Amino acid sequence: MSSLPTPLVSTDWLAEHLDDADLRLLDATIFLAPPAEPGADWTQERGDAAHAEEHIPGARYADIVSELSSDDGWFTRPDADAFKAAVERLGVGDGTKVVVYDRAASMWAARVWWLLRSFGFEDVAVLDGGFSRWKAEGRPTTAESTAPAPAATFTAVDHTELVADTDEVLAVVNDGGACLINSLTAEDFTATETDRYARPGRIPGSLNVPVFDLLDGEGRFRSPEQLREHFADVLARPGRKITYCGGGIAATADALALYVLGETDVAVYDGSLREWTADERLPLEVG
Repeated sequence: MSSLPTPLVSTDWLAEHLDDADLRLLDATIFLAPPAEPGADWTQERGDAAHAEEHIPGARYADIVSELSSDDGWFTRPDADAFKAAVERLGVGDGTKVVVYDRAASMWAARVWWLLRSFGFEDVAVLDGGFSRWKAEGRPTTAESTAPAPAATFTAVDHTELVADTDEVLAVVNDGGACLINSLTAEDFTATETDRYARPGRIPGSLNVPVFDLLDGEGRFRSPEQLREHFADVLARPGRKITYCGGGIAATADALALYVLGETDVAVYDGSLREWTADERLPLEVG
């Protein structure tokens, strides 16, 4: 049972709890640049330099690129032993609570939230509005390095029900049993051409809930009432929900929003369109 109020915590809550001895505050910032030319892929840049220049006091940098992902270059969920070692270096272990933020639309923070939960750690939340909201409110930041993390023991329990694979998604396409949710933009959802994936299209039967529609003009998640409107078609389908996107990042923010709404049987298809479109045997809807 989590000691955090919800999967999202406010800047007010964090300010009140910033000095809690059991709090581990993580900066999960990644910067993405769009393709420089047709056919090229998006490129990512770690946020460690930005973190070193300025961060919320007490935060440590959580390196999704090289430590919290496998080494395939696609942010794929790592194995339990690698994840355990990485989060223990950040001081995350049994008896701690974790708040994650980033400098973008909270997708990277949501990714760490989902990763931790997928390995059995429930006491984790995302800072609503992230670093931008914290700064806009005039709250303290620092360039001082955070002290080395205290020793921690993280008990990894592999919660595979939170991770969907290609076989499960194909079974849903063929036989139902879950609602598939595409977290990309409406333009990507209806695309008839692509220079980002092996083939254009969406997984058949998917509903589209773009991740950026979940945020207000200040980068915070919309109210539960507003989120219910965005997820109305999804929530009309009871049972399991599986979110996906291009590479498994944006999908975690949709999963977080669903969890805020009380949906607990929610999985992320980690391979997403990167994996699905690469296999020509797998069906796609286009247009």
